[in-house]
Amino acid sequence: MRGVIMHAPGEVRTEDRPDPAIEEPTDAVIRLAATCICGSDLWPYRGIEKVQDSPMGHEYIGVVEEVGTEVRTIKPGDFVVGSFWASDNTCVICRAGFQSRCVNAVPMGAIGTQAQRARIALADGTLVATPGTPPPELIPSLMAASDVLGTGWFGATAAQAGPGKTTVVVGDGAVGLMAVLAAKELGAERIIAMSRNPRRQELARHFGATDILPQRGDEGVEAVKELTGGVGAHSVVEAVGTQESMLQAIRSTRPGGHLGFVGVTHEVALPGMELFFAEINMLGGPAPVRRFLPNLIQRIWDRQIDPGRVFDLTLPLEDAAEGYRAMDERRAVKVLLTP
Repeated sequence: MRGVIMHAPGEVRTEDRPDPAIEEPTDAVIRLAATCICGSDLWPYRGIEKVQDSPMGHEYIGVVEEVGTEVRTIKPGDFVVGSFWASDNTCVICRAGFQSRCVNAVPMGAIGTQAQRARIALADGTLVATPGTPPPELIPSLMAASDVLGTGWFGATAAQAGPGKTTVVVGDGAVGLMAVLAAKELGAERIIAMSRNPRRQELARHFGATDILPQRGDEGVEAVKELTGGVGAHSVVEAVGTQESMLQAIRSTRPGGHLGFVGVTHEVALPGMELFFAEINMLGGPAPVRRFLPNLIQRIWDRQIDPGRVFDLTLPLEDAAEGYRAMDERRAVKVLLTP
């Protein structure tokens, strides 16, 4: 089959890879209908994370071709959506709703799903079948559910976005934009998106932002406080992962408020005394997307939400290298790849 390999920073090629096969009785093999490039894939692309001859991709949707002997809940022919963490969905951590920290978790990035086919570990606990074969127009939205929609939803849920509350989203990438959508669906009264990119501002408004602020850092904090009576927001989502964005998010949260942090952090250090006196609630990390998938799939199926609009560039799998360049240069928010 064909699949994407990152040989070194900035060096991405689509080339022949071995066909996947059932290795464990709990595995499934799927034929991908779509895959995509994640913002977190840019860390190794830019040399911030080590990479050498690595298969790429952790987001996937497609049709089940084969299942292991112990798989019971899905079958060949099912159209499925899965999370970027494979989980058994039965352990004590999964049952508490944190499947991304399953005691038997398997990172799908280690398998690589920017490919024509993929082996899915722990298939019963990881894959969720759609109500039927989706029409082509739903493919981008279902693709978003595999990671960025579920991650944005977790961020907004962790921030306890809801009726009567103001939600601030720090970060205008795909996850931040999905957090805007989630905050709207959860009933937030006011949604403030931090963005200085006109195209991303337009998408933020489409997904439900009521206010757009272009400021960053301390200036961004002051702008938020000007809109919130000087106290900050009830709910804040951090969707970048840098020192500046994390401190901006903490300082934008009102005392007693909630911060959901879902940006993959790099060299972030938090000042203990400031946290002590901030007196805020914090929850975040790798999103337990599997918890949200049944709900998100149904909302997409019923046309209640259209997260697929976050994909502003679609390319064939063979052109994955151009997709990486486009996202690295911020010419695209998120790239959909068609195997």
